[in-house]
Amino acid sequence: MVEKTVREALAAFVAERDWAQFHTPENLAKSISIEAAELLECFQWNSDADPKRVQEELADVLTYCLLLANRIGADPDQIVLEKLEVTRKKYPVDKAKGS
Repeated sequence: MVEKTVREALAAFVAERDWAQFHTPENLAKSISIEAAELLECFQWNSDADPKRVQEELADVLTYCLLLANRIGADPDQIVLEKLEVTRKKYPVDKAKGS
């Protein structure tokens, strides 16, 4: 799902700036929340948000999620698929479809 080139580009970007020292799990989790709030802000007064701005904010959220996954040694593809399986069991189609 997440291309290796994306993860490598992010790692290089952080390394070039020596920012890894600031990327504690706590700081990255805070940054995810902050960026998610900025994404939500796109829709604050109008459900017809600017698609470019939405994509930019979504990219920020995804970037911090990928950085956190890397920092804690989690494979983004694996954890999403594992969680999807848990959710599949929690909400089986015959009970959850359309509800």
